Amino acid sequence: MRVQSLTLAAASAALLAPTTPPAAPPQAAWRAALPAPTTPPAATRQPATWRGNPVSAADLLAEVRNCTPVSRGRYRSDSGVPASIPVCGTRDAVFWKADMDIDCDGRPGPRCNRRTDPYFSDSTAYAQSDGRPLSAERLPFIVVPAPSRIWDYREHGVGGGSVVAVVHRNRVQYAVVGDTGPQDVIGEASYATATALGIHADPQGGGTPSGVTYIVFKNARVSPIEDHAAAVTTGERLARQFVGTPLGE
Repeated sequence: MRVQSLTLAAASAALLAPTTPPAAPPQAAWRAALPAPTTPPAATRQPATWRGNPVSAADLLAEVRNCTPVSRGRYRSDSGVPASIPVCGTRDAVFWKADMDIDCDGRPGPRCNRRTDPYFSDSTAYAQSDGRPLSAERLPFIVVPAPSRIWDYREHGVGGGSVVAVVHRNRVQYAVVGDTGPQDVIGEASYATATALGIHADPQGGGTPSGVTYIVFKNARVSPIEDHAAAVTTGERLARQFVGTPLGE
């Protein structure tokens, strides 16, 4: 994850309500680009996919062409750049259009560990049903900004396990909310999310600078949070409702 300072990370953690699982440790600063292989390792589990006729990226993007802001201010895509990204809302979802930085935190694996990521943290804001941190390599999840005066995701029916449609170019990947980040930065997702969308997933040089849309469905959570197949099934059903397409089509 990214962080601007230890002071900011501490402030982010303090703002999480007592009913919210513990906030993530200090996030990592934006990483300098380094070369890395783009092919995911054989050991990485491939995310589940929808076996029917899926909702298209174009259909989802058509529903979020217009923005009715629900945030009180705007977010930065990275530390030090202008704040230009609002969180928008509809009756059924909140969404934002941003970049994608790579979150490699959580349970260590071949691609996400202290050797591959100098800012690696072995915990996530939300944990699996067995109490262990999430695996960024295996589980598609996104990062939401820690609650602040700009926006508090908890006020919009969003929390750990909330179902998300992440759209990049002509691809849609269903994921869950799995981690929290700095209060004023938005646009981050797990290694597994990036890989599924065809985005370079290296934690030190991967990601994409723009063109990613995050649609978080309100009051819709997967339990256990690590059940990605359930996230795909629920996400597709909610996406069909969102775009007005019956399940049979």
